[in-house]
Amino acid sequence: MISSMTGYGKGNAALGAVTIQVEIKTLNHRFCDVSVKAPRGLLWLENDLRRKVSETLLRGKADVFISQEFAGGGESLPQWNRALACRYMEIFSEMKKEFRLEGEIPLSLLAAQKDIILLESALVDTQEMKTGVGIALEQALAAVQNMRRTEGAALSVDLWQRLDALKGFVDLVAEKAPLVPGEWRQKLLERLQRLAADLDYDPQRAAQEVALFADRCDISEEISRLRSHFSQFSALLESSEAVGRQLDFLVQEMGREINTIGSKGNDSDLSRLVVLAKAELEKIREQVQNVV
Repeated sequence: MISSMTGYGKGNAALGAVTIQVEIKTLNHRFCDVSVKAPRGLLWLENDLRRKVSETLLRGKADVFISQEFAGGGESLPQWNRALACRYMEIFSEMKKEFRLEGEIPLSLLAAQKDIILLESALVDTQEMKTGVGIALEQALAAVQNMRRTEGAALSVDLWQRLDALKGFVDLVAEKAPLVPGEWRQKLLERLQRLAADLDYDPQRAAQEVALFADRCDISEEISRLRSHFSQFSALLESSEAVGRQLDFLVQEMGREINTIGSKGNDSDLSRLVVLAKAELEKIREQVQNVV
């Protein structure tokens, strides 16, 4: 069963006095585009998070939001984040030198930076923090995948219905196409008969023209290829793999065949059916853009 690229999921992990929350929102996108928004103290996990989300979701635009909540308490004492404070001081010193500024770097400036001063209960071991984020991420990804499958089931129903409608139009085209040369021959003969008094025509030449017309408007190959595309499309709809790009390619190929039929048809009824088929194919194309 196909999956949609649209989904949402949330996960939580408690680490003593710190609770990690991960939210993931996904939308359709040609490739896999992952963006991570996290507190400064967790940005060192960004590359691992991107890789995990990409490997799991495969395709779509995914926005990952990570937050942490600290439980306050009377016994919690403020502590300063030494590594982060040192880095800030290095940056401030570089800026001071670059712009040739005078004076000392005030403590108030350093203390005002986010995550420099934390409650003691908020200071969690690095490996423990990584594990907690991983747990919350797994929960969020599972929820996203579940929603994507649900959306995919609805997409699949709609695509099956539209594919059946498109097949119906093509069947009507296949029924009508063999009649076109005969109808054209009859019209040609009627015109020649009306002009018979003023025009001497060769019946054999007229027959040759009808044969050439029949060859030019033969669409049997296009019908055969379209039906092959329909069969491949149906098989992909039943797949649990990421088939969005393959479906999109098949839609493009269907469009080419239908356009060729329209250019070779030379009949008003065929032209009307081609227009209807194009309209249905465009609806299929729009839906396929949401498939993983």
